[in-house]
Amino acid sequence: MSELRNERCVACRRDAPRLGADEIAALQPQVPDWTIVEHDGVPRLERVYAFPNFIEALGFTVKVGALAEGEAHHPEIVTEWGRVKVGWWTHKIRGLHRNDFIMAAKTDALAGSTAAAPR
Repeated sequence: MSELRNERCVACRRDAPRLGADEIAALQPQVPDWTIVEHDGVPRLERVYAFPNFIEALGFTVKVGALAEGEAHHPEIVTEWGRVKVGWWTHKIRGLHRNDFIMAAKTDALAGSTAAAPR
């Protein structure tokens, strides 16, 4: 499991550098089930988690929300029957930062504790 999950997010300023291709390539193997997608020109990390019903999906959503509040870094979360899509990116820099990979790893650790299956 990724050691990123043991790190803490750092406060990010608007002038913080976005991760370069080499940095992304080094971090991505630590969160292998996440994909990089682009929305409106902004790269994001995304993953979909599967659940057997809506109430478990909703419970996972609440846990991700609490995690986000604790780290002061907030994702896009889409909750549907049996699935939750989570997207991490750093809004201030309109791109990816190490914080996003940290949060992806922490989200995976949460999923492991709730027995979510990747989808």
